[in-house]
Amino acid sequence: MTGSDPSVPVAPTTAAGSAADSASCTRRSFVGAVAAAAAFGATIPRLHAEARPVTRSIRKALKYGMVRVEGTVEEKFALLKAIGYDGVELDSPSNLDRDEVLRARDKTGLVIPGVVDSVHWSKTLGDPDPNVRAEGRRGLETAMRDCHAYGGTSVLLVPAVVNKSIGYAEAYERSQAEIRQVLPMCEELKVAIAFENVWNHFLLSPLEAARYVDEFESPWIGWHFDVGNIVNYGWPEQWIRTLGPRILKLDIKEFSRKRRDDEGLWKGFGVEIGEGDCDWPAVMAALDEIGYNGWAAAEVGGGDRARLEDIARRMDAVFAA
Repeated sequence: MTGSDPSVPVAPTTAAGSAADSASCTRRSFVGAVAAAAAFGATIPRLHAEARPVTRSIRKALKYGMVRVEGTVEEKFALLKAIGYDGVELDSPSNLDRDEVLRARDKTGLVIPGVVDSVHWSKTLGDPDPNVRAEGRRGLETAMRDCHAYGGTSVLLVPAVVNKSIGYAEAYERSQAEIRQVLPMCEELKVAIAFENVWNHFLLSPLEAARYVDEFESPWIGWHFDVGNIVNYGWPEQWIRTLGPRILKLDIKEFSRKRRDDEGLWKGFGVEIGEGDCDWPAVMAALDEIGYNGWAAAEVGGGDRARLEDIARRMDAVFAA
């Protein structure tokens, strides 16, 4: 399914003949819907719609906040480069000096593939208050400008949050309306918006996640897929196959269902990459199937050089699974 309504009508069972006729109609409608969805999907160019790579090549990055060492931006970038990272993702809006970041990038050769919207939780685009939504949109626009200046290609965005005071349907509609206002800037700056799957009670299935993306009908909208975040309630490889070329970038972390069950929900993240319930061979096989050949950023607890080296080794190990 590429974006059509994933629900399929069920035939009535009050009469055998009526049920059979209805089931036949349902099957015809479903086949037609699938064909239409496939045709629709084929008309939308995707930023990662290449053929399956002959050799797997995933570029290794991490979040800037994981670097827990003293030093300037350039010194931190140099450390990451020396360890073997290809890139680093920054928050935006932030208090980092853009010129200093650019000097560090150019001096070290460390790539900044994208930035993370830093206000998407506090200024959610699905908020009932239009002033809050406007603040969130302005934060997204700042992140896009920074990303463009850094030479990045996408902004990670949590598109909406659902809670007791923010309804699901309303969050869906409001967030799409706000994001559509930013699409001209995406086209102008050549920066995509990549949604992340997080525990925000929103877009809870891969079918719905794909549909949400496709409804924008824009090549500048995609997904920043977090492998570990799915394990609590699903299987990453299934999501990867459904989202397919909509996946623009990856976040890498682990999750343990046993630790969740024994110690509490958030304790599930308290395992190292490669030691939880992510089936990395299955994940990598799914990524190979969709032709993914791009960036993957660790999003785990950081630390000093030794800690960052260990994370890099673990990422290399799961990428080779």
